[in-house]
Amino acid sequence: MNKIDFKKELKHLYNPSQKAFSIVEVAAMQFLMVDGHGDPNVAQEYQEALEALYAVAYKIKFASKKELEKDYTVPPLEGLWWADNMDAFANARDKSQWDWTMMIMQPDWITPALFETACALVKKKKDPAALPKLRLETYEEGLSIQILHIGSYDDEAPTLHKLHHEFMPAHGYTFNGKHHEIYLNDPRRVAPEKLKTVLRQPVAGRQQ
Repeated sequence: MNKIDFKKELKHLYNPSQKAFSIVEVAAMQFLMVDGHGDPNVAQEYQEALEALYAVAYKIKFASKKELEKDYTVPPLEGLWWADNMDAFANARDKSQWDWTMMIMQPDWITPALFETACALVKKKKDPAALPKLRLETYEEGLSIQILHIGSYDDEAPTLHKLHHEFMPAHGYTFNGKHHEIYLNDPRRVAPEKLKTVLRQPVAGRQQ
C-alpha cells in the first residue's frame, strides 16, 4: 500500500520559495476546522482546538488505511487568522485580539459519514472539549500569494508588511480572504529560528 505525502503531492502549495513571493491558484480542498479567539500561546480554547483536531485527524487516517486501503501522512496544521483591526495582527501583533480557524486538510475521499464515525469514536474514548465545534468543510481560496517564512512566528511582521503594502499594491492585487499559515514543523520540537511556515494571502486582481 502506497503512503501519500500531500506535502510532496501538492508541492506548489506546501513548499514555496523563501526568497520571493509566488502566485498560486489554490483549488477547493476539505479540512477539519475549529474556530476560536485569543492568544494561541495562552488561550485554553486554542489548546482544546488542537486536541480535537489531531484526535479526529488520526482516527480518520487509520480508518482510511484499514477500511479504504488508502494510507497517507496526516497533513500539517494550518490556520486562518484575522482581527477586527488587522493592524493588531500584521503590525502590533496583539494576539489577544486575534480570531482564528485551525484546520487540517483531508483527502477528497474522506466522506462526511467517515468523519462522523471518527468523531463518535473519539468522543467515546477521549471526548475532547472542542469536539462539538469540529467540522468537515470545503474551503476554496483561489488566487493567492505566498512565501516560505523561516524563523519565529513573531518575526513574520516585516514579510507581511512587505506583502500587504508593497507587493500587492505594486501588482494590482487586493485582499480577498483571510491570512493563512501552514506550519511545516512542530514548535515543540524545533527551535524558533528554524520553524518553517507558509504565509499565504488570498487576493483579487491580476498581475500588471
